[in-house]
Amino acid sequence: MIPKDAENTAVDEVEELAADALRRLLVQARDVGDGGLGWPERPSDAAPEAMYYNGTAGIVPTLLEAWRHFDDDRYADTALRAARGLASAVEETEDSSLYFGLTGMALALHAVRDQLGDAHAGAAAERAMALVRSRFDGTRWGELFELMGGNAGIGLGALALGDTEFAVRAVEPYLDAAERTAAGVQWPHRPGVPGRMHHISHGTLGIVIALAPIGVASGRADLTELALAGAADVVSRDEAGPDGFLVPHSDPRHGGELTARHNYGWCHGPAGDAQVFRLLRDALDDSVWSALADRCWHTVTRSGLPERLSPGFWDNNGRCCGTAGVLALACDRIAEQGDSPDFARVLVADLAAHAIRDADGARWSNVEHRATPSELEPETGWAMGNAGIARELLRWVRLSRGGAPDYAFAWPDQPAVRRADSQATEPIRPAGAEAAS
Repeated sequence: MIPKDAENTAVDEVEELAADALRRLLVQARDVGDGGLGWPERPSDAAPEAMYYNGTAGIVPTLLEAWRHFDDDRYADTALRAARGLASAVEETEDSSLYFGLTGMALALHAVRDQLGDAHAGAAAERAMALVRSRFDGTRWGELFELMGGNAGIGLGALALGDTEFAVRAVEPYLDAAERTAAGVQWPHRPGVPGRMHHISHGTLGIVIALAPIGVASGRADLTELALAGAADVVSRDEAGPDGFLVPHSDPRHGGELTARHNYGWCHGPAGDAQVFRLLRDALDDSVWSALADRCWHTVTRSGLPERLSPGFWDNNGRCCGTAGVLALACDRIAEQGDSPDFARVLVADLAAHAIRDADGARWSNVEHRATPSELEPETGWAMGNAGIARELLRWVRLSRGGAPDYAFAWPDQPAVRRADSQATEPIRPAGAEAAS
């Protein structure tokens, strides 16, 4: 935990910043009829967006976090209205995935049912997942075949919702689609692309983070073995050992020369890789994966972020691709293994320094150095905007005051904190796990 003698004034200021970010979110909500609310990705957008990644479903967890943190029913009431808006969008949502479609919406609706007792939200979650099941062609749901938009995320969401049988069906196609490599396996994230991505958002590790827990929950050793083979392929690509861990964005480089060879955040870098290794530690074998997670953190903390060292190096504040996503891992490490809070403080200070504040609250503008103007319009949602940043700031404040490290609602690809005093069950280690060490 962050020491209780941390400067209270600084912590109070960060809490106020999070409250200002939440205030701006409330201002940006739009009435979608029948008492429901929705949020656009950007204030200038014509219509609200339902998806988790940058829409209403991703704002719901932040509202639940704020309700618990501030004990203010205004946030619970807004979450209920957001759930009503999501419920009205279920039948018109064509995408079925975790981050971009119905599975993520179902998780948000289910959380509202559980925490606020809203049966209407629970029924809408069931309708959403019924549609997801009906759209499965036996192999996939569309072009994407990874965590954010494809089978892995849908399987992981189904597992979180208690449907292990459907979770298995969702990820079984990875058995036949796996491409053997010198060290393990990999998958194309969509048909017809030459590049193979490696990290959590669209790559091999995003599939691994679904295969491993689904394999353990279902007793399917073939799925856990496949998870280990995928992890082994990624580990074999490390360019920063023995102390660090840094794997290229993709091979051959997906997107060409415009794509950075290395990234450091959650989506395509070691901040996200470490989350996969944390899950493998909990599900399979502590001794192998904890060391890899430590190596990821070694690289992250020595990379130079959050300084904007060069155009395109570090220009995002958000949860998916920027500083807030690294803060999530920093807080996990503080809670689990007593890491120094110093780097987390650096990240929080950077978020505070980049905040734009006015009468409506606080917001953040990300940067695209190849565009003119380079300052992008501030966003509302989980991935790039206020919802994802405020949620991590509130958690940091709670840890700073010696509070619990858990989120009000945990997203399934970020493992829950494993406390040092918890009595964990004996880890399962399928044959061949040494291949990833």
